This record gives sequence, structure tokens and C-alpha cells, in this order.
Amino acid sequence: MNPILYILLVVAVSAVLAGLGWIWAGDVLALNKESHSADLTLTDDIFTYHDEEVEVTRDGVTQTVTRTVSQANMDYVADQLKENGLIEYKALFKLFAAFSHASSKLAPGTYNLNTDMDYNALINSMSARSGSRKTVSVTIPEGYTLDQIFSLLAQEGVANVSTLQKVAAEYDFKYSFLKGVLPLGDYHRLEGYLFPDTYEFYMGGGEDEAVQVLNKMILRFDLQFTDELRSQCAEMGYSIHDIVTIASLIEKETDGTDQAHIASVIYNRLDHPEYETVGLLQIDAAIAYVTGRAVTQADYQSVDSPYNTYLNKGLPPGPISSPGMVALNSALNPDDTDDYYYVLGDDGRHHYARTSAEFDRLKASFNNG
Repeated sequence: MNPILYILLVVAVSAVLAGLGWIWAGDVLALNKESHSADLTLTDDIFTYHDEEVEVTRDGVTQTVTRTVSQANMDYVADQLKENGLIEYKALFKLFAAFSHASSKLAPGTYNLNTDMDYNALINSMSARSGSRKTVSVTIPEGYTLDQIFSLLAQEGVANVSTLQKVAAEYDFKYSFLKGVLPLGDYHRLEGYLFPDTYEFYMGGGEDEAVQVLNKMILRFDLQFTDELRSQCAEMGYSIHDIVTIASLIEKETDGTDQAHIASVIYNRLDHPEYETVGLLQIDAAIAYVTGRAVTQADYQSVDSPYNTYLNKGLPPGPISSPGMVALNSALNPDDTDDYYYVLGDDGRHHYARTSAEFDRLKASFNNG
């Protein structure tokens, strides 16, 4: 080859490589990029988990402990960063990630990222303790069931329903009032104990975050249901689980203006089963809890469930919703009445009766009104 041509070729290749190097460096270091931000969600299913043994020294004593380590699918991460306009070169990012062991640094969640972040900042911003991790404020209404709460949390991007159900069923939350309720394996065991309130949650979390989400709501119940209230339960001869169950029935039966009166009817039927009703609560909301629809007359005899309070005496196995403090206080402080029945009138208010004959006359008057 002509020496001059060879020299020109070397110079040209060097210039191209230098240019590429400058372009690549610009992507790695976030230089001269157009300002842009995007929300990126790393779902739990892009992570794999395994246990490894590590040596930990505490107070001069070295012990071998087992810890769970996660690894993110960096192909997926690079694809998402590229699709959202945060990087230009996926292969270059994956190479950088391999050298920096990025896959073990990332965590499930939703993150707000921008083009001012270099590769290292992007990786650090997708970690569990990142300040770029997005949060959302969620209000849990009083009277929501567990399924409604999980659906709302999924809708708000906190965690998906299947993850919440799995954690609720399998994680052993260490609260004394959960002992003796439904056994592990059934997510309904937490029904009634996710306290209705407004919470701030991280978005897009996996199982570990779902544990924190549920624990936050159970802890709120633990704080609201004070020692004084627990003592009151004991004095009444009812467990916390009983009171939460009663409060949940009250919550679903009325809008709050007469909750203490509804409570009196429930207690009258529980405490005096010999009086006409023979211990049957006959509360439609308990049947609706298992059928998921409006109750029909035929359901009273056809729905085969311990929640059918027309066939089974006493309280159902557990709460049918998450009661608020008004309902809980009503369950602990019922009105003093002789009423055993109530019916919703045409005026939108409950009307009460002491006997079945009075109750039948009330119903007839509304039906004919």
C-alpha cells in the first residue's frame, strides 16, 4: 500500500474512533444532552433472587449469615432507558453496568430520571434508598374490603394485586391481635386490620415493599386501637377480633349517623339469643361480602357460608371490611336500647323495632308508601 495512503487511512480511522469515543463519552457522562425526564418502573419480575452466605462481624465476633441478593435483568433496564430517551447506546450502558456490578444495586420501584444523570447517577437513582424514587398519596376509605384496598393500591401504582395477596397470605406480621385469626395461607386473614387513612407509599415495589405497605396500615391500626380500647374489649368479654368484626358490620350497614344504634341491635341479638331471633344477626352485608353482589331473598337460605348470618348464629368468622374509628368506638360504646330490628326507610334513615311484629309493620308501611 502506498505509504501516504496508509498514513491517511490511519489518520481517518483514528479520527473516527476519537469521534466515536467523544460521542460515547457524552452518553456515559450525560454531556450536551437535551433536557428530558421520564418515570421508569422496575417491576419485581425482572429481578432474580438467591441466597448467599457472608461473614459479618459484630462486637468483635465474626458470624456467617445468609442474605438474599437480587439481580436485575439489565437487558430490560437498558431497553427501558433507551425507549424513554435517557441513554443513546444500550450496549455501552450494559458494558458500564457489568463493570460497576449495577444489577445487584437496583431495586423494584418507580423512579423519576432525567438526562442530566450520567450512567452512574442513573444506576444509583434506581436503588431502594434513592431520592428519585416516586411516592404517591393514597386514601383508604372507611368500609373498604381487602380486595378493594388491593385494587386501589394497584391502580395507584403501589404494587400489583397478586403481590399484595401473596404477602398478606404468607408473611407472618408480628402483632398479637392477628394471632388466632385466619391461618397463614389465606390473604383474607388481614381483613379489617388495614386501617382506613391517608398514606404515602413508594410506587412500583415488589414483595419486600408490599410487606412495608401492609405493615404500615396494620401499624396504624395498632396505634389507633389503644391500650384503653383493648381493656374495654376485655371488660365487655369480647376479643379485639370480635370488636373489629362487629365494627366492620356496623361500617357496612350505615353511613355513620346511627352507628351506635346499629351496634345496640347487634349486641341485643348476641347477648339475648333467646329473644325471637335465636342468636341470628341477619345482616345482609355479611352475605354480600362472600357473594360480591346485592343480596336477594333467596340468598338467605341458599348461600352456604359461615358469613351467612341468616343461617349461622353469632358473629361471622371475621371482619367484612376495614372499619374506621367511629365504627370501632360504636362497637365499644353501643347505645342502650331494646331494639332487635331495623329497616331502611323511604327517607333514607334506619327505623328500629323491638319485635318482629313491629318490624313487619314498618316494612309494610314503607313498601306501601
